[in-house]
Amino acid sequence: MRWKLFATLAETAGDTMVEVSLDTDEPTLRDALDALTATHPELDAEITDDEGKLHSHVRLLCDGADPFHEAGGWETSVTDIDECALFPPVSGG
Repeated sequence: MRWKLFATLAETAGDTMVEVSLDTDEPTLRDALDALTATHPELDAEITDDEGKLHSHVRLLCDGADPFHEAGGWETSVTDIDECALFPPVSGG
């Protein structure tokens, strides 16, 4: 599975695209995020809070859909998902 990272998250990880392996038969979005943060632990605090919830200012999409509004949140199956994307807040002028 592939994670696409934008802005400060890409800078922190040192790349805009991160491939992760999911070692479970029925991987969930939480498994995919855990695989990402195992590869890049420096991203953990930028993506989730102390309770493991997505920071309110971070947007997460899986194949273009919001899994928290259109699927099962962290329990969303990622078996048929090719790419998840993480967007931090972006400001500019």
